[in-house]
Formats: sequence, C-alpha cells, structure tokens
Amino acid sequence: MVTKQEVLEEFDVNELDTANNVELSDEKLENGSKGQLIKLAGQLRDRRNELNQMASERASKRDDLNAKTREKVDEAQQHREKRDELNEQVQEHKQSRNELNANANELFDQVEEMKSDLELDDGTDIEELEEEIEKLEFRQQTEVLSTEDERELIEKIENKRKELKQRKEKVEDSGELEELIEEAESVRSEASQHHQKVTELADEAQEHHNQMIEAYRAADEIRDKADEMHELFVEAQEAADRHHEDFVRVQKRLRELDKEEEAERKDERAEQREKAKEEAEEIYQQFKEGETLDTEDLMKLQKAGLL
Repeated sequence: MVTKQEVLEEFDVNELDTANNVELSDEKLENGSKGQLIKLAGQLRDRRNELNQMASERASKRDDLNAKTREKVDEAQQHREKRDELNEQVQEHKQSRNELNANANELFDQVEEMKSDLELDDGTDIEELEEEIEKLEFRQQTEVLSTEDERELIEKIENKRKELKQRKEKVEDSGELEELIEEAESVRSEASQHHQKVTELADEAQEHHNQMIEAYRAADEIRDKADEMHELFVEAQEAADRHHEDFVRVQKRLRELDKEEEAERKDERAEQREKAKEEAEEIYQQFKEGETLDTEDLMKLQKAGLL
C-alpha cells in the first residue's frame, strides 16, 4: 500500500503546512476594525490563491497518474486479447494434432496387419540378414577352416542368401505396404508439426499472460498513487475553499461597515443641515427685526434659501 509520505517524496509535492493557514474567528470578524479586516481579507485571499495553486498542481499530477493507469490497463487488455487469441490457436492445433495422431495410429495398425499378412514380422529383417551374410563371408575368406567346417559355413551362407532373397521378394511384392508406411509417417510428421505449434503458441500465450498480470499489477500500484494524490488534492482544495469562504465573510463584513459609515455620514450631514437651517432662521429673524447682517450671515441665509 502506498503511503502519503511516499507520494509526497516521489512526486516532489510540498506538504500542506497548516501553520500558514489564516484563521478567522467570529470575535475577530464582528469586532475587528476596518483596517484589521482589510488586512485579514488580503491574507485570506493570498492564502486561498496559494492553496488553489497547490490544489491545481496536485490535480494535474493526479490526472497524469490516472492517465498512466489507463495506459497500463489498456496494455493489460491487449495482452489479454493476444493471450486469448493464441490460446484459441493452441486449441485448434491440439485438435488437428489429435485428429492426425488418431489417423496415423489407424494407418500404423493397417501397416502391422499388412506386415502380418505378408509375414514380414517373422525372422530377421533384410538389413540384419545382409550383415550376417557379410560376416559369414568375411570369416570364410579370412579363417583357415577344416573341410567340414567350411562346408557347414558355405551351407549356412547359402541358407541366409535364400532367406534374404525370399524376404526381398516379399518386400518387392509389398509396394502397397511401403506406400502405407510412407503415408502413416507423413501423417505422424504432420501431427508432430502441430504439436510443435502447440508448444510454441502455449509458451507465447503464457508470456502474454505474465505480461498481462504485470501490467495489471502496475496499474493497481499507479492507481493507489493516484488515489493518494487525489486525497492530497482534496486536502488543499478544502483548505482553499475554507479560506475563500472566510474571505467572502470578511468582504461582506467590510461592506456592512461601509454601509454603517455611510449611514453615519448621512446622519451627520442631515444633522449639520438641520443646524444650519436653525441658525439661518435665527439670522433671518434678526434681519426682520432690523438688525444689520454681515456678509457671512447673508451667505448663510442664501444657502438656506431664505433670501
């Protein structure tokens, strides 16, 4: 099983340092000054962007690993298909071999029957007879024998020659047997060729089977790494999402503060206008009572719309 640390080291991925995360408490959000919140928003934004970049890099590595997993699975499938194709050929050659061997056995049985009919299985075969005659003749030529021994040897040679002649005549009369033997051996040879193909194809099929197993094993190993990398991606993405949510909360709070400040400024302006109006009315009353007004008083009356 692949561990997180192994994946971090193999793919040169920086571990997520939670010490660099920016924390936002409700207390800080509600009671922080505008300046503090603006600074906090910047920190949250920067950390969010950093985490999003980290998540993107991890997602890219994960996708690469998933692609390699699919490549290995495809490779395994190719070996599986080739193995199955070869195994089909093995079965075809096995069937042909078995049929040919059965046919050859039948033909050799016929050969044995024909030999039995021709009595070719009785006695010594032609090659052995020829060797025996050659040895006897060599003995006759090289050894000093008594008249009786030489006569017995000559008689033995003659008997062997007669036997050889008879067997050769039988063989000459058995052309059909030779053809049958040739056919049987040809069929057996063809069966052997199919057997050889069975062996070769079975070995090749086994090799593809082994490569299929190896490819599936590699796919499983890469998939484990991809799954671990996905966990690392989720870790970074969730942290980025949390920082983004906090950034949005601070932005919302800043907008609320802006509205509160605007409302305060609006109330202050209204209060100032009310005070100016009251002052203008007092000046206007003084004017009606005949008091002399200076330029500043006249401007206040004009501004209030009383002139």
